[in-house]
Amino acid sequence: MPQAPTVRSSAYLNALTLEIEKKLQRALASATQRPNLLQELFADIALEVDDRAKQIIFGEEDAISVADDGHSGPICFYSVLADYFVCMPQNGKSILDLIVQLWSQSFASNIFALLFHKWMFEVQLDNPEVSLRYSSALVQGAANVFWIDIQTNATRFLRLFQYLLDEVALDSERLKKIPQQAQRDLFLLLSRFIFFYNSADKLESFLKQFPDSQNAFLIGNAADIFVIELADQLQKLKVEPVLLHYLSQIKVLQGLELRMTTSTRLKTCLYSFTSPGGPMYPTRAVRHAAWDALNFLFPVGRYPRHVISLFFRLLYPWYWPSSCWNFVLSCIKAIVYFMLGLIFSSWEKLKRPKQS
Repeated sequence: MPQAPTVRSSAYLNALTLEIEKKLQRALASATQRPNLLQELFADIALEVDDRAKQIIFGEEDAISVADDGHSGPICFYSVLADYFVCMPQNGKSILDLIVQLWSQSFASNIFALLFHKWMFEVQLDNPEVSLRYSSALVQGAANVFWIDIQTNATRFLRLFQYLLDEVALDSERLKKIPQQAQRDLFLLLSRFIFFYNSADKLESFLKQFPDSQNAFLIGNAADIFVIELADQLQKLKVEPVLLHYLSQIKVLQGLELRMTTSTRLKTCLYSFTSPGGPMYPTRAVRHAAWDALNFLFPVGRYPRHVISLFFRLLYPWYWPSSCWNFVLSCIKAIVYFMLGLIFSSWEKLKRPKQS
């Protein structure tokens, strides 16, 4: 649990809390301005903490510190306030009540997830219906903000992801505080973004904690569910750097025991990125990255796949000039590197007798 704030930092955070409460009250009072006000509030709490605010919040010896909590990523106001509401839950109660009244608005779940994602797992919610409502809002809001990171190719909400993964999904005691359906939804959410936030090294532990599914006989084990979610996520990605990042991380799946249907699904997904044209219209970099991942994970049938791909390339004659040009460039580069290798190896052989 975070340390209690000092007098100076507490006064500053209390002032921020009052400003958030005022904006929520304005949103509740004005139906026409409500979406804009909530969007502005969301943008405000997602801002990175500036140097002046850091000096106030972290400058004193016993101040709240999210900089040394073992998590990486930028320190944003939502992360600081989330710790504050854990230490001072009474100060966040009025904000929580206002968010509940604005539940149906698009940015309400986003704001709730950012401000109360730690509070949810530190308090005891005796009402199962309230717990389910909060858990659903948390998962929905987290999914929305993670997609914002993907669309902007940023990691502003990395700390939220790391908390949900390290402190909730991999912590059995905290995980039990939310209903089973919410647990499953949370794991499905994390499965879609675990590669984006560079947490592939925790995949083994993550799969061991995966909640049991009632449809395990039909869907498969935890690895199957994870790969299904990942394949669906790949199909939705439209930002080239993000897609390239996923394809570079996907090689950690080698060795997972998957059902034939799951393996085929992943193979089909990767293969869809290897050809130009619709429906994906992948760039050259994406096509090469998909081929590398496909050949690494599924080495059997590598050459027949390339022959089939070459045949389908013939169906797109407008790509022939660029393909021929890239082929020529690749050949020239290969010849140049080969000649340079011969020159350097010959030079090394000539130097050895002189040294001896």
